[in-house]
Amino acid sequence: MVVHAGAGRHSGTLVNAVLHRFGKLSTVAGELRPGVVHRLDRLTSGVILIARNDAAHRDLAEQFASRQVEKIYIALVHGRLKSDQGRITTPITRDPVRRVRMTARLAHGRHAVTSYQVLKRFEGFTLLEVKIGTGRTHQIRVHLASIGHPVVGDTLYGAPPSELGRYFLHAREISFTSPSTGQRIRVAAPLPAELEAVLAAQSASEECGPARPRS
Repeated sequence: MVVHAGAGRHSGTLVNAVLHRFGKLSTVAGELRPGVVHRLDRLTSGVILIARNDAAHRDLAEQFASRQVEKIYIALVHGRLKSDQGRITTPITRDPVRRVRMTARLAHGRHAVTSYQVLKRFEGFTLLEVKIGTGRTHQIRVHLASIGHPVVGDTLYGAPPSELGRYFLHAREISFTSPSTGQRIRVAAPLPAELEAVLAAQSASEECGPARPRS
């Protein structure tokens, strides 16, 4: 689901659905992006924050800017990572040749920090827990592809075509401070059924011998 209207998409967005539910959202991000504090790519699932009023929006935006918001993702990538954990800090900028892409292969760009930890290794694939210290466009996808391990389903950044119909990238958790109470809040979203099915199929295939996941 697209988060907000734009690029020819004016209906069926997350913002449309939330406006229908609540009637009004914050106006800080402008007329086309009411309530939008941050975004997820259309083919990425998981937790997302929407602000219902301007005060909450400004508070949450400041938390993002000062890196007080913690986001944890789950990703299945191509290849077997040798290290159990790692940190990628290469800057990210717009690809000068393919403008729909970002790149971490140039010597300049915006500062970006992505940390990962291996959860499980499969034959030819690795399941990761990923944390980001910055929120650049396509950050996780770009950084993982830059070290030779594109996210499953992400053909834009080098993954082979997939039957999954989406990226194996899921925003599992987000932690932030409530603008109204000051209490720390943690929200978690379970892995969607189609991603659980990929992992189950891969585990089953490895019990019978090496095979590619139906992804």
